[in-house]
Amino acid sequence: MSPGTVRRAQVTVTSHLRDGDLAAALRHDVADGLTATPKHLPPKWFYDAVGSELFERITRLREYYPTEAERSALRGHVDEIVERAGADTLVELGSGSSDKSRVLLDALAAVGTLRRYVPFDVSGSALREAAARLALRHPELAIDAVVGDFDRHLDRLPRRGRRMVAFLGGTVGNYPPGPRRALLASLADAMVPGETLLLGADLVKDPARLVAAYDDASGVTAAFNRNVLTVVNRALGADFVPERFDHVARWDPAGEWIEMRLRSVEAQVVQVADLGLRVRFEQGEEMLTEVSAKFRRERVEVELDAAGLQPIGWWTDPDGDFALSLSRRRDSPAERG
Repeated sequence: MSPGTVRRAQVTVTSHLRDGDLAAALRHDVADGLTATPKHLPPKWFYDAVGSELFERITRLREYYPTEAERSALRGHVDEIVERAGADTLVELGSGSSDKSRVLLDALAAVGTLRRYVPFDVSGSALREAAARLALRHPELAIDAVVGDFDRHLDRLPRRGRRMVAFLGGTVGNYPPGPRRALLASLADAMVPGETLLLGADLVKDPARLVAAYDDASGVTAAFNRNVLTVVNRALGADFVPERFDHVARWDPAGEWIEMRLRSVEAQVVQVADLGLRVRFEQGEEMLTEVSAKFRRERVEVELDAAGLQPIGWWTDPDGDFALSLSRRRDSPAERG
């Protein structure tokens, strides 16, 4: 390269979502959830533009500790994480703005192993914006952005390089135990022996503190929860009145998870025009909108082991609120526990 030449990162964007895929998935989930007993809606539909902005506000609330706790754990232990992983490629599931991945990318670059970054998200616009910023920060980086749903498209991740897969933010806790086992098994199947998974998990703690994190005094989380009704109204011609539903956050000690629900304040009927549904809610009836499991180290390591992933590292923030675990894909699926 001649003096003065500016290197530019190589950026590609591959989409595995066809036009209409997300709309079809929303229709299916709403029809399934509103006709079930008890009713439920998946948390993935919180995140339209308004929901994403509300969640950003939540992460800055005094009561909501997970975002800063995970960031503290990552910054405090990133050098050891990178050393143990031995990766030259970072794959990030649900990458969004790629803010947390910058810490990992900088550490990989510092030891001279960084070659490729694979951000994976359902939002193509978020991927393109994040890729443009990272291309300026790491001009020699190959960025292979993938638009897809990690419930369906993990097997289509680019396989180049020695990969570390990062699944951060405690998102794994949004999966109930059965689906979570299936997800971890799919992740292991998408990896080759020796590759690693960096998993972020919120830890069990005082239930009062947990509930406060999901039911803040300023009502931001309540607005975030009710916004899913606005999403359904706009996308499917429904006539939900969000103010007719109270936000509920409850700790389940048996499952060790927080449940977020919407409770109907009165008997009411909701029409979902595009689905031809007429849905009755009794006064006080609750609809589940999110489960957020909290973990103990033994539980995390047992579930990873069952998926064919050998735990090789465990780190927390100084207060022990949030954990990062590193596990390595075993030589064959037959080695699963």
